[in-house]
Amino acid sequence: MIPFQARVKGVIYAAALGDALGAAVEKLSYEEIKAAYGRVESLNIPWYKANADAAVTLGKKRGFSIVTDDTLMMGALMRVYMKEERHLDAYDLANEFVKEIAYRRTYIPEFGREALMIERLFYPEKYIFTRHALANCEPREGGIGNMVNCGAAMYIAPVGIVNAGNPKGAYDEAILFAMGHQNSYGLEAAGVMAACVAKAFEDGASVEGIVDTAVRLAKDGTKQAIIAVTQEARRLRDKKAEMDEVVDLLQDVMKDYSPMGDDVHRSEGKAGLPSNHYTPSRLFSIEELPMALAFIVLNDGAFYPSMYDGINSGRDTDSIGVMIGAILGALYGDEVIKEEDQVLLEKANRMDFAGLSSRFAETAKKIIAKDLQLHTYRKKYLT
Repeated sequence: MIPFQARVKGVIYAAALGDALGAAVEKLSYEEIKAAYGRVESLNIPWYKANADAAVTLGKKRGFSIVTDDTLMMGALMRVYMKEERHLDAYDLANEFVKEIAYRRTYIPEFGREALMIERLFYPEKYIFTRHALANCEPREGGIGNMVNCGAAMYIAPVGIVNAGNPKGAYDEAILFAMGHQNSYGLEAAGVMAACVAKAFEDGASVEGIVDTAVRLAKDGTKQAIIAVTQEARRLRDKKAEMDEVVDLLQDVMKDYSPMGDDVHRSEGKAGLPSNHYTPSRLFSIEELPMALAFIVLNDGAFYPSMYDGINSGRDTDSIGVMIGAILGALYGDEVIKEEDQVLLEKANRMDFAGLSSRFAETAKKIIAKDLQLHTYRKKYLT
């Protein structure tokens, strides 16, 4: 049996690992990564755009073990849980979570200095501040009108931890919390991602059990996308397909649910042009979660092969890595992560992942204990 605290530590370290590995090549296609790096299998690689004008202007850096906003926002969510010591909803997002991202300074590894997290966030995550702090919206309507993306799913793993062994509870809480940030299939992905993490905490959990849980709870395009890409991943696994074929066919299947393809950059030429990119739809899905599950299935849950394949597949590589890491970190615990990777992550990001894991595990235990007390109390209605 893997101790609860080891699983929590596994989620946090593995998510950060996937984030840092993917950050250096985020937005590159599979072919571009292959041409520039061969294959990314180390934290000690440079950012492909380190010398680009935008990076220099923003004073931003990546590569060499540096994490992004995915990990920073996951830490912010954990701090809200540690303060409240209970389950959360959209009102908590509008209150303490907004304070974490917009009013409390923290070390931003990409800047190499302390700053407000909102200075680093992408526009769909800045939307949290706009809607709740500036527009004073009804918290449960905060996600309406936002760009539909993986922004909530990428940091939602702590919801799975506080609902360990209760995937439906994790799904419900993630939806209630993240509806203050996301909508449509971006919100749906957050619920399913949290459920996958909660399922992975169960003793004896398996890759197929996690996928089955995702399919059972997912709705609409998210459900169909997960079914389609994991079925293709099984077929490719069984035929021992090479990576070129794997990426080509998985991304081809995903096109029916996510229309962007390799065209993930925003440019002046796209301004004003109509498209279905990032718009609400019952037929679409974010790409990151289905692809993360597909690479886990492809590798029978092997930690580093799943992680490396997901990172090297291209596009939103850091978020794909975060999702693979959080799910498999929960399944296996922290021992699956190389010690040298843990050391590099701590040093490069000036983040006490071990201490945060320990403190958050204790908070999660308190929340779960309260749930079990309530469950015992309610049994009397059955007598």
